[in-house]
Amino acid sequence: MKARSQVDGRRVGEVAAATGLTVRTLHYYEEIGLLPASSRTEAGHRLYSEADVERLYRICLLRRLGLQLGEIAHALDDPAWNLRSAMVSHMGDLDSRLEALARLRARIAGLVASQGASDSPLTDELLTILEEMTMLDTTVQRRIALLVYRDLEASYDYLIRVFGLGPGQLARDEAGRIVHGELQAGDGVIWLHPELPSMGLSSPKAVGATTACMAVMVDDVDAHFRHASEQGAPIEYEPVDQPYGYREYGARDSEGHLWSFMKPLD
Repeated sequence: MKARSQVDGRRVGEVAAATGLTVRTLHYYEEIGLLPASSRTEAGHRLYSEADVERLYRICLLRRLGLQLGEIAHALDDPAWNLRSAMVSHMGDLDSRLEALARLRARIAGLVASQGASDSPLTDELLTILEEMTMLDTTVQRRIALLVYRDLEASYDYLIRVFGLGPGQLARDEAGRIVHGELQAGDGVIWLHPELPSMGLSSPKAVGATTACMAVMVDDVDAHFRHASEQGAPIEYEPVDQPYGYREYGARDSEGHLWSFMKPLD
């Protein structure tokens, strides 16, 4: 059998299998210019070079750090940017948090020691500790919306095809079952979670009701509405100018989640 040569590259299926990403995601990365394959076979199949795989590694690493695809593209293509600087910045953030934790521990340790010799009031000191604890506990890094579905793969495809969300990762367990999905929604990310009765997590399709609505900002509400309608989305209400300053319409997805697509009125 002929050994793989340096210039052959890896086919898209191999790269998808190795990374846990879907072929659709890799196609999307090429479509937006984030990761174009360096070459193709005579039949037109994508081939990823060693440099392509290295770039994909950096993309996946930056995604884990919370960057959105647009930010990642800028980071990878900016000649002034490099991975070491990003990691140094990340370490700086961690060091700041560790220093805050160390100060809090020292303050508590001092109070513990002082209580052995005195029963003086601690109101001011305790309030200071509570304030520092609150500052640490409320350091929000990122927000992620999570939706529960019975059929993750079908819902993933539906949300991309009908609502135009950007494809992301689909993770499978050892048996090949999809256990986690990610979709891009503008500056945010949406996670798809399987039903989990032990945690009370059920799809609207299972319970026949929904208690929340996913709101997404779009460039053109009416164009988005037309596309969703043509794709067969169940429409709750057509585009309308709301008194709170937005034009929006409502639709259901494949399992009954309610979505609102909107744009601020001029």
